[in-house]
Amino acid sequence: MQSAVFVVAVFEFVLLIFSLSFHECAHAWVASLLGDQTARLQGRVTLNPMVHVDPVGTLLFPALVIFGPLFGFGLPFMLIGWAKPTPVITRNFRKIVRDDNLVTLAGPLSNLLLVLISVIVLVVMAKTLPDGPMIVLASFLSAFQPSAMSAAHPVALLASLAIVINLSLFIFNLMPIPPLDGSRVVRNLLPYNAMQAYDRVGGWVGMLLMILCGGFVLRLFMTPALNAIYSILLHMNGIGATMIQ
Repeated sequence: MQSAVFVVAVFEFVLLIFSLSFHECAHAWVASLLGDQTARLQGRVTLNPMVHVDPVGTLLFPALVIFGPLFGFGLPFMLIGWAKPTPVITRNFRKIVRDDNLVTLAGPLSNLLLVLISVIVLVVMAKTLPDGPMIVLASFLSAFQPSAMSAAHPVALLASLAIVINLSLFIFNLMPIPPLDGSRVVRNLLPYNAMQAYDRVGGWVGMLLMILCGGFVLRLFMTPALNAIYSILLHMNGIGATMIQ
């Protein structure tokens, strides 16, 4: 059982690094399309994690959350992380507010795209593998319950963990707390004086708000989203829907 938990932990860590790199690459790519080549000139339009890694947010913090419980300690946080911010110079855009919002939303939407791709992978596997629905269902449950690991399929388990991780990143980054992506969109909607006050929420205040509110917000939105995906997998197997807690 311990080895199975370690395998899941390694999968989670690798997937998180890839998902964060994909997120930042999406910011950089859309910025380049809209006229700001700053990130492209810095080599940020790439999935190479070495370009995007933040030592604390991409490596240290996630490693403590993922591997800490295996060594008798852990942080009381859901698995999230962050990479180096993508540099954007908004004056290079033709329509500054619109294009800035598009670049900002590209990151969370890239994580949602990975969720959709992963769901499609599970659906295809359920339809094509012998005993596919049962294998996919067991693999999906293994993302939450290591006791179900014995029946998990490696590819289906990777897809299931990718769903959980990228849903977390999608929801977390849309929170309107500086410096998260959602705050950038809110900032662009505010009048100048309110914008100046809103910018001052960042730093330690923003970090405190993320710690206090982040877990609650993630659970609030992730639980129904994961249950919807779980219901799809159950429906393919002809089983009545139950709830993931």
